[in-house]
Formats: sequence, C-alpha cells, structure tokens
Amino acid sequence: MKWGAAAAVAVAAVLGAAGPAAAQGPSAGPVLPNLPDDQSKKPQLLTGQGVQPPEGATADVALKVLRDGTLSVTEHVTVPGGQQLVSRVPLKVPSSDDQDRVFAVRDVHAEGATAELTGDQLVLTFPAGTGSATFTVDGAIADQNGRQQARWQVASGFDRPLAKLTASLLAPSTQLSPVDCFAGPVGSSQRCTLAELDHTGVVRLEQNDVRLGDRVDLLVGLPAGTTPANAKFAAVGLFATAFALTPLTGIAFAVLFAFLVAAAVFVWRRRRQDAGALHTATGPVEVLLRDGGRVSFASPDGVLPGQVGTVVDETVDVVDISATVVDLAVRNYLWLAEVPGNDWQIARRNPPDEHLHDFERAVCETLLPPGTDSVLVSQLRARGGLDLRRISDAMYADVVSKRWFSRRPDTARGRLTWLGAGIFTLGLVATAVLTFTAGYALLGVAVALAGLAVVAVAALLPSRTARGRALVGQVRGLLGYLHTAKAEDIPPADRELVFSRSLPYAVVLGDTERWLGAFAALNPSADGSAGLYWYGGMEAESDLRRFGAHFPSFLTALDGVLTAAAAR
Repeated sequence: MKWGAAAAVAVAAVLGAAGPAAAQGPSAGPVLPNLPDDQSKKPQLLTGQGVQPPEGATADVALKVLRDGTLSVTEHVTVPGGQQLVSRVPLKVPSSDDQDRVFAVRDVHAEGATAELTGDQLVLTFPAGTGSATFTVDGAIADQNGRQQARWQVASGFDRPLAKLTASLLAPSTQLSPVDCFAGPVGSSQRCTLAELDHTGVVRLEQNDVRLGDRVDLLVGLPAGTTPANAKFAAVGLFATAFALTPLTGIAFAVLFAFLVAAAVFVWRRRRQDAGALHTATGPVEVLLRDGGRVSFASPDGVLPGQVGTVVDETVDVVDISATVVDLAVRNYLWLAEVPGNDWQIARRNPPDEHLHDFERAVCETLLPPGTDSVLVSQLRARGGLDLRRISDAMYADVVSKRWFSRRPDTARGRLTWLGAGIFTLGLVATAVLTFTAGYALLGVAVALAGLAVVAVAALLPSRTARGRALVGQVRGLLGYLHTAKAEDIPPADRELVFSRSLPYAVVLGDTERWLGAFAALNPSADGSAGLYWYGGMEAESDLRRFGAHFPSFLTALDGVLTAAAAR
C-alpha cells in the first residue's frame, strides 16, 4: 500500500509538471500541434570531448531584454573564406491566423558586415571572415495569460546553410518559463537542438544544421510586469497588407505632398500674374503708324475688335459680335445704312474671302445666310432665330489658335486636364494591380491623387498665356489712346480712315461716346465722296455730329437682337 501510494504521488507529480507546459501554448507565437513524447524531449548539448568544430558558417547571438522593454541583439557570424552569408530578418512574422507580429529595428551598427533596412526586412550581409551586427528591437515583449513573453527569430532567411547556431538570452528576471524554441521552415513545429534555462538564469540555445531559408524562433516566458509590453500586431488580409504604410509608400506620399505644395504655389503665382495684367498697362501703345506724311491705324499684336473682348474678360459677349459687325463694315465686307422708320440695313458688300477669320465668316453667314444679300435690323428681331453658338465657338477657338490662351477660356478642359485624367486612371489601375500582386497599393493611390491634383491645377490655372497677358496690358494702352487721341493730331487726308478703323475698338472697350465726340467735327466728304465710306443714310451731312447722335442707337438695336438670340 505504501509503495502504491508513493507511485501514485510520483505519477501525479510527473503529470503536474508536464500538464501546464503542454497546456500553455504561446499565443504570441506559432500554434503547435500536440507532439509525441519522443519529439517533445529536448536533445542534449552536442559539445564536449571528441566533438569536432563545425565546418561551415557559424553564428552566435546575444539577446538582452532591457528594463524599458526593448531587446538588444548582437550577432557574431563567422563565414569561411571565399563565401558570403546574407540574412534577411523579417520584421513581420505570423502570430495567428488573422494577425502578424510586427517588430521595429533601430540603432543598427555593423562591423565587418553591412546592414540595410528595406521595407519589412533587415538585411545583414556578412563577407568571409568574422563580422558582427548590433541593433535594438521594439515590439519583442507581449502580455500573455497573466505573464509576459519575449519573442525573436534568432536566425532567419539565410541564403546558405549554417553549420551551427548558438544564442543566449538575458532578462531582468531569472524566473524565465517556459522556454520554447522552434527551428526549420516557417510554420514548422520542429524543436531546436537545445533550448534551456541554466543555473544562472540565462537561456541557452543551440541549433545544428540551420538549412537554407530556415528560421530559429525563440519564445521565453517572463513574470508579469517585468518590462513594459510593446508588442504590435497587424491584421492579416489582402487590404491590410496591400495598403500598409511602408518606407517606400511613405516616400511616395512625401513626394506627393511636395508636388501639391509646388503646384499650389505655381497656381497662386499664375493667378496673381493674370490678375495683375488686368490692372497694369504696359505703357503707351503706338497704334498710329506714320509713313512719311501719312498715318494709319494698327492694333497691338494684330488683335481684332471681336478678339479684344474675349481676351480681356475671357467670354464672348454680344458687344464683341457688334464690334465685329462694325469692323467688317469698316473693312468693306458689309454695308451699314440708316433707313427711315428708325431702322438700319445690313448688306453684303464683298463676299467673305481668305482674309477673314472663321468667327468673322460665321458673323457674316449668321446675319446674311447664303441667298440673302441684305437684311434690316427689325427683320433680324422678327426672325428671332439667330444661332450664335457657331460665332462663339469660332471666337474661343480663334484666341487659342493665336496662343493668347492655352485652352478655351469657357472650359476647364485642356491638354493638362486630359493629362491629369490619364495619370488618375493609371493610378487606379496600378492600385488594383498592386493590391492583388506585390502589395504597396498605396503607390497607386499616390499616383491617382497626383492625377486629381493635376486636374485641379488645370481647372484653377488661368488659361490666359504670357502672350495673352501681354496683350491685355497692350489693350489698356490702346484704351489710353482712345481716351487721348485728337482729330487735329492726324493729317486731314487720313482722319476718316483712322476714325473708322479705331471705332470698332472704341465700341468693344466701351469708349464709343468719347471717340464719336473727338471726331464730331470731321467732314467725311473731304476725300471727295459724300458721307462715311461704310455707312449710308447721312451723305448730306458736312460733319459727324448727326452720325454721332444716331450711331449709338444702331448699336443698341443690334445688341438687343443679339442678346435675345443669346438668351434662347
């Protein structure tokens, strides 16, 4: 009976000792299957007399858990002559089916070796001879089941076999339990050759024949509260990994931020320059060309009256079309005449030719369609079907072709807009491809955001070019000419032509009354022909006073017709 009781006590003691170790698996490490008794036993240290030193590369790793929770790692590696050893230490390792354990490495120093942090890896390269690397690990300590656990892959990702690996771990407490060590491919449950706690409270580890790509994963239990826990975990999944912020994607977003700042400054400066051009004249503009004793009118940069308004305010207005009608009459393509009944006639004098711009041809054909040689303003009002879209489209296209605008000022769409749309589409495609392949999907997101920024820049960037801004300044100078010119400063023989060529510009710039007053005393019959050469109905007048009183009424009537048409 006494023997049986003693045997029972012994069995219970054995089961009591084995039970907790078997029941408590490392939740912050790999989940292991139940192992047969012969596999769970830890082999003895293969050292002593008669044991030959290993042939091939060897490594010795010293680990120290510091009181602030960081892990100090020092690796000493010996590589045979003519060889090189590369270790790729993963900083993200599986912790469970849906989580990864994430480590961070800093303060890396190497002697006789090189070290590089790339993405989620620390790459250590050891040439032939003896080299060492020292670094600090954050994230090695985790709280677990009322205790703490230190975890680190002592060896991993070697590009050639190690003949032997030895390691030691020192912690602030000597009460270290359990001590688990797994070797072999990632996910395997193979135990290390040796992993034990010696009588001094230091964990000793030994692993023979670390094969290509094998890892040696050490997990050591610590008493609760030994150090601050700093373990970090990341969700495992397609989007969790593909959209993770890495050094590479961080650089991409830093570049994107710099691009956005530069684009904002560029847009601000361009808008400021554009606004300044509207309020700053370039100085006096010489529009009167003198050749001997003759004087002629020439607009700055060859701008036509209909183009002036569009360049200045970026829109096609009815006054731009009215000024074009007057200009076409002055240039002998149309004939304007006052008729009884407070009405005016618009007639074709010469057919459109190659000297006309598309928008001028559109004006002629809108007012006088094929088969119509003459029309009254009252008839245009009654017709009520004028379509001005062809005129406005041609005007917008014309100012772009003259390089006064980089795109049509009535739309934000231009080459820069389509470029941004293309970049955005490329970014979306890259995001999708990277999400399902190599990861780093945030690179595609950064490209897509850059495309949106380009589209925004295209919308906010003034479409007026440097040449257009210069022309706006010259137009202000042209307005100064209209405000100050006097008839007596022009030779009598040239006064009618200078007056007539300048009048459409006065119309579009809102200076009609002043210009008509300045030349009110002009005798249009001085050249031997009665009245103005382009305006009929006042041939009996010896000056332009009556014309000056009636012409604004013609403009008002024509503007009314065009305004009604534009409102349809």
